[in-house]
Amino acid sequence: MKQRNDDSKKPASTRRKFLGTAAAGTAGATLAVPMIATAQTPKQMRFQSTWPSKDIFHEYALDFAKKVNDMTGGELKIEVLPAGAVVPAFGLLDAVSKGTLDGGHGVMGYNYGKQSAIALWTSGPAYGMDANMVLAWHKYGGGKQLLAELYKSIGANVVSFLTGPMPTQPLGWFKKPISKVDDLKGLKFRTNGLAIDMFTAMGAAVNALPAGEIVPAMDRGLLDGAEFNNASSDRVLGFPDVSKICMLQSFHQSSEQFEITFNKTKYDALPAKMKAIIENAVEAASADMSWKAVDRYSKDYAGMQAQNGVKFYKTPDSVLQAQLAVWDQVVAKKGADNPLFKKVEASMRAFAERAMKWDMDTNNPRRMAYNHYFGRKGAPPKKA
Repeated sequence: MKQRNDDSKKPASTRRKFLGTAAAGTAGATLAVPMIATAQTPKQMRFQSTWPSKDIFHEYALDFAKKVNDMTGGELKIEVLPAGAVVPAFGLLDAVSKGTLDGGHGVMGYNYGKQSAIALWTSGPAYGMDANMVLAWHKYGGGKQLLAELYKSIGANVVSFLTGPMPTQPLGWFKKPISKVDDLKGLKFRTNGLAIDMFTAMGAAVNALPAGEIVPAMDRGLLDGAEFNNASSDRVLGFPDVSKICMLQSFHQSSEQFEITFNKTKYDALPAKMKAIIENAVEAASADMSWKAVDRYSKDYAGMQAQNGVKFYKTPDSVLQAQLAVWDQVVAKKGADNPLFKKVEASMRAFAERAMKWDMDTNNPRRMAYNHYFGRKGAPPKKA
């Protein structure tokens, strides 16, 4: 028969020693076991876009916020409000800089009045580059550092991220097709950024309006023509309700992109991990937006023709050539009065000369392939 191991029969001193040792061991084990994480209050950031809630642009802003919120596991939560919820669309930069808003989603052309060089990213022909190539210049060709210098020059307390390369924007919506440069003279027209200077020099009477005000102004006869951006935005904002004529292709904004801004003080206070997540979320949102745009814009482009009775025309080459000539005048004039403008323009031009040569020599002519496979089913837009 086995002897029972009974501590009660041990001397009291032995039992006390054992219990003391066990207690010490237990305490040590308690310290060694990782503490269970307790829920922390998520860091909240309030953003505003410069877009109406129904516009696909506001959807892009929400897409970015969701990526950040998901990637941080809820540690950072960005809430995005539509244009006008806190400040008017054109007041976004000031609101973010002052900390009234923690950040925002917009375009740099809306900041044109503060420093015209800022609009070089979004206005004009960009020397032939598309928006993705402009983003390449921004990230790898010195544009990012130049933009930081520009914001510093106007005292803007913001951190800026560029995202979302946009396709070439239409010349605009009109009462009748534009067949020559003289058709723009005296026209009450909406645009923004340095395109204001371009169309003004071409004889138009230009008025800069935010997205939600354009169609109502056309409906009331305050505008004879206007441009905004793309088939999906134009359709949901109601352009087909006030015009059935849209002119495609233009050099006034052939390479625009979005800008996501943070209040610099609040951004700098974030942990390095969150900053890294934000930077990567910007680029993930940029790629996702460009893919979504191809899908949605092409559907709405077809839908406006089939369901809304819109007629699309290619802008005549004579008008496009005139835009390039006028742009050269605008750039020369702005550069003469603004050293930073001249500095940015020279940097972009140098990058474009190299990148455009490579691009044109390397890539196939897409029109050739399209005509081969689909030419019998649908012709390209006709000239006015």
